[in-house]
Amino acid sequence: MADLKQKLAEPEIIVMDGATGTQLQKLGLPPGMAPELWNLQNPDAIKIHYRAYVEAGSDAILTNSFGGTRPRLVLEQSEHLTQAVNVAAAELAREVAGDAVLVLGSVGPTGVLMDPMGEMTYDQAVDYFAEQVAALVQGRVDGIHIETMSDLREAQAAVQAAQQVTDLPVTVTMSFDTHGRTMMGVTPAEAVQALWGSGVLAVGVNCGRSLEDNLVALTAMRSAIPEATLVAKPNAGMPRLEGIGEAIYDVTPEIMADYALKFADQHVKMLGGCCGSNPEHITAMKAALTGYVAPSLAQVLAQNLAATPPVNGSDHPKRRGRRRERA
Repeated sequence: MADLKQKLAEPEIIVMDGATGTQLQKLGLPPGMAPELWNLQNPDAIKIHYRAYVEAGSDAILTNSFGGTRPRLVLEQSEHLTQAVNVAAAELAREVAGDAVLVLGSVGPTGVLMDPMGEMTYDQAVDYFAEQVAALVQGRVDGIHIETMSDLREAQAAVQAAQQVTDLPVTVTMSFDTHGRTMMGVTPAEAVQALWGSGVLAVGVNCGRSLEDNLVALTAMRSAIPEATLVAKPNAGMPRLEGIGEAIYDVTPEIMADYALKFADQHVKMLGGCCGSNPEHITAMKAALTGYVAPSLAQVLAQNLAATPPVNGSDHPKRRGRRRERA
């Protein structure tokens, strides 16, 4: 099995996969159905999905387990399948990835508000996440990737749960989609300051509204904690509806590749795509990053300070790194 910690120590950026839900819908996932249930009901489609990203050049793929916590599966009246869907998500990914490609267990939010705004306590959240993580570990993942978090306490509960269950590496990303903050009001600086140093291997951003907003959020994290290992998995823009509810994403692979270099300028170490991205986006990003050399961290920090982007993300660093000459 691949070693995430070792790969992060290498100079290359780890290219992750892209969207799961929109890709499974293309494979026939019925509207409104929880993708995780397909791990049991249509494993061949799940393997096709995983294989497409491996063939696109992904160095790491996420398991189809984003909504695999017990509270999320309650909505499908499938909470009794919590262990099964997560074990299957990991086992199918492991079968496709082999030992060369990293398999990271995807852990998304429970969908339940935490106290005092909601009824879920911190300890309950830890228990829910621990149950899911244990099943993913049983399925032989290489690490746990906590993603799309908006509540900092829920993110911390997921981290604690993962660390209680396993000594595998843990990475965590939050979604900044409300005027530069998460839905629960957390800023990028607050997120990285709270999460970095908690034992996680990388912290960062995913989903969100636009590539530009994600870039601004990641830039703020870099400036807040210069030594942090950063990860980004931005959306391919915001969808527009065509026909009978069909979501269309306008960000092309070429645009995604251009932004891959901008994220790389901030010394991101793990980079992929979220909603609307597909294997073509990942292939383009992988090609763009081949031979890339980022500016020094000192240059990046100085430029970030000079740029002083506003909270709404209307500006970003413009400097580019250099490409190594090919032999």
